[in-house]
Order: sequence, then structure tokens, then C-alpha cells
Amino acid sequence: MGPELTADSPARATTPSRRARPIVVAAVVVVVLALIALRLWVFDIVTVASGSMAPTLCAGDLVLVERVAPWQRLEHGDIVVFANPGDGSPTVKRVVGLPGEQVGIADAILTVDGEFIDESYVDRATIDGVYFGPVEVPPDTVFVMGDAREFSIDSREFGAVPREDVSMRMLVNLSGCR
Repeated sequence: MGPELTADSPARATTPSRRARPIVVAAVVVVVLALIALRLWVFDIVTVASGSMAPTLCAGDLVLVERVAPWQRLEHGDIVVFANPGDGSPTVKRVVGLPGEQVGIADAILTVDGEFIDESYVDRATIDGVYFGPVEVPPDTVFVMGDAREFSIDSREFGAVPREDVSMRMLVNLSGCR
């Protein structure tokens, strides 16, 4: 037989690394599940499909977005993702009008309720005498435009976007214009 163990003999002890293994595995599982939950319900990464938001966003840019519920308030200037009214594809534009406001463009300058809006992100030099509206933004909708006004297909073409179709709001551009 083998050697006899006594009270003074070194017993086979569980090593600290062996005891910690289940804790580490559990922590990794919790982190992975938390990341999946954040991706499903809170954040996402979207690829900008066109250059209609240039120079702010360019085609191919990756943007971090937060998911927004229909009851969450949107603000002027928010860059949002919504289902394109034509084909349902994710579309990225800037909110320029809220329900009840009069939105128009006079000689390439955005007006909201008759007030000229300073838009430092729009290159007015590339827009030659654009005029539109004014139109009233219907209840439960937002009026959106691309920053590259001369190329953008936006609410001037397809009308105000139902608020329930706006699913995400941009937090940060992860890649910058390429």
C-alpha cells in the first residue's frame, strides 16, 4: 500500500488557481452575455451607405449608435438612423424639423419657423440657390436632411419620417471620413 497520511502529512490541497477557475469562467460568461445584451438592446454599429451626410459622415464610415424608443425625445441636429420609406434600408440623416415646425430652405439656408439656422456642417458654397418649402412637420414625425444638401434624398423628397421608424441615434463616428 501507499504511504499513510497523518495529521502532520501534507494533504492534497486544492490550488488557488483551481479554486478560481469557476469564478473566472462565470465572470467571462457574464461579460459575454452583457455585451450581447448591450448589442441587442442598447448599442449598435452602423455603416453609412452613401455620401449624403458629407462632410460629417462619408460612405463607408462606421458609427456607434444608441437604440431609441418611440417615446424618447429627438432634438434638432441629432443624426438618426431610420427605415428608408422607399426600400426599408437603414438610412442616416440629420433631424432638422420637429412636429409642428415650419421647415424650408431659402437660397441654401435652412429656416425653421422663419428663423435662419446656422449649420456649420453644411458647405453652402457647393449649394447653388436651393429653395424648398416651407412645409409643416406633421405630428409624430421628424423632418430629416442630409448635410450634402445638393445630393441628399431626404424629407424634401419622401416627406417627414414617422417617429416610430427612427430606431437609432448616432453617438460617435468611429472611423471619420475616409
